[in-house]
Amino acid sequence: MSFDSRAKRRIQESKKKARPELSSSAAWVEQCYYKNFKPFTVFTDSALRISVDKVSPQEFIERFERPYLPVVILDVQREWMANYKWTIQRLAKKYRNQKFKCGEDNEGYSVKMKMKYYAHYMQTTTDDSPLYIFDSSYGDHPRRKRLLEDYDVPIYFRDDLFKYAGEEKRPPYRWIVIGPERSGTGIHIDPLGTSAWNALVFGHKRWCLFPTHTPRELIKLTSQEGGKQQDEAITWFKIIYPRTQSPSWPAEYKPLEILQKPGETVFVPGGWWHVVLNLDTTVAVTQNFCSRTNFPVVWHKTIRGRPKFSRKWYKSLKINEPDLAVVADNVNLSSHTGVASDSSSDSSSSSSSSSDSESSDGVEEASMDRKGKREENRGSMTTVHKKKRRKLTRTPPRVMN
Repeated sequence: MSFDSRAKRRIQESKKKARPELSSSAAWVEQCYYKNFKPFTVFTDSALRISVDKVSPQEFIERFERPYLPVVILDVQREWMANYKWTIQRLAKKYRNQKFKCGEDNEGYSVKMKMKYYAHYMQTTTDDSPLYIFDSSYGDHPRRKRLLEDYDVPIYFRDDLFKYAGEEKRPPYRWIVIGPERSGTGIHIDPLGTSAWNALVFGHKRWCLFPTHTPRELIKLTSQEGGKQQDEAITWFKIIYPRTQSPSWPAEYKPLEILQKPGETVFVPGGWWHVVLNLDTTVAVTQNFCSRTNFPVVWHKTIRGRPKFSRKWYKSLKINEPDLAVVADNVNLSSHTGVASDSSSDSSSSSSSSSDSESSDGVEEASMDRKGKREENRGSMTTVHKKKRRKLTRTPPRVMN
């Protein structure tokens, strides 16, 4: 079988697992966005940019992290080896037989594709919203972890308090992100009140960010509007974005728009809604973090959303960061954080409005609590399922004649 035939087969298998609702080839290209993508690339960048050479870490905290203000950071990536090692050609050669996550099936299992097949897919796809590598396990793999050598965590984001929970117990926090034009991530808020940074090595990304108090019903697609592509970034930009440009759109919910270029790092404060569309082939690395600055909010959301995990984290903090354990003790769990959570996966209806974004925080945290309990149980359940799967698929021993 030729490489093209093998690639086509593996790509089809991955697409079927990751997006079973798109049951035919025609469903993947129904909108023919690949023929008319240029309108999605036309917009006005409105972001502030700073240089890491001119803004100290303490000034960054005071101007951006503490007041929860997004910003684009320049000059962070100048010395990164990723600048020449992370071309698609070199990644496809060095990691050709390594599998990277490009989706999840309906049972929550990762859908993975070998890099050589994914590189072929990127070069040939006409899908409306292509599969997108968003892999968080590369740092734990004996070969893929070499990617960690190619970049450094920016100086502003080296405060990493989840490390005290242990690498195996902490929530997923870093991803290598690779995708062709039209791929992207739908509108969402990052989990547990964490903030994030996204460093773009190659390509161009289009961002829209909304303040945490923006009503969910204004910026989330309904199933009637989005259909089977409801959660896709390109669908959002097609349907919701034009509304944000209307004179009737509330000024307080005006989006911050960013054209992220190679070498630029976007800081996304906790609680900010954001949606990202790749305008061409992109390679990036992104990481969520809990720092001393956002710790009170993250602790509030973690203890309510992940109670079992938070107890273990707290024990470690008492030993390694006793001052933060005191902060945790003093967090008022009955008060509102003022930072929204994205509980849309639990309910298609909105639990917030323009006047009650804070009052809905308890509802959203309760939703996070349900999610957290499922996540805590999921580890043991996944182990059981995998054992059953191995048992069912194990090859019987050969009988020697």
